[in-house]
Amino acid sequence: MSNNLAKIVEARKDVEQLKMEVNIERMKVSLVVSDILIFCQSHSFSDPLISPIPPAENPFRDKRLVCTVL
Repeated sequence: MSNNLAKIVEARKDVEQLKMEVNIERMKVSLVVSDILIFCQSHSFSDPLISPIPPAENPFRDKRLVCTVL
């Protein structure tokens, strides 16, 4: 009896989830991909993986401090 009740409760949750998903506005994948491409191309100039940072402006460059022990 409790097994059947658990199945009914699970089915009701599924129905409620599907009712919520009906109202979601979905976009086509091709539209989303084109938006992502436009975004990536418009921000590529500031991406250090695409256009490297000049060594003078790089905060992570080697300091190259020379230590001498006397």
